[in-house]
Amino acid sequence: MVLNDRQKRFADEYIIDLNATQAAIRAGYADRSAYSQGQRLLKNVEVQAYIEERMESHKKETIAKQEEILETLTAILRGEEKGATLRGAGKGRQVVDDMPPTTTERIRAAELLGKRYGIWQENKTLDVRSAVTFVDDILDDDTD
Repeated sequence: MVLNDRQKRFADEYIIDLNATQAAIRAGYADRSAYSQGQRLLKNVEVQAYIEERMESHKKETIAKQEEILETLTAILRGEEKGATLRGAGKGRQVVDDMPPTTTERIRAAELLGKRYGIWQENKTLDVRSAVTFVDDILDDDTD
């Protein structure tokens, strides 16, 4: 079964606020039956599949990819990325200025990139002989 236009509109409207009743009304269903229509449509397998497909494509568009994150951290580290900061302009006024990243922000970006590439691994050696004490006289019985 293929979804009709009103079912697709319901699904698209439902994705906006996850309110089935309001989505049914906005899709053109009668106000008095919107609640039951919304619940019925949410149980429809094709409508569910359509909603999941649309939500997945929306998620792909809105969530940053690994490459984008690494590019942003690199731009911060290099001082290429600008951040907004408030600056006093006299007489109680403030203006927004674009400022390069602070040293702290650049160091943090370097730390995150270093962790990603395994640069900051600490090598700790544990001497097992000094960490474990053996008790070798458990079986010795001095009481003959």
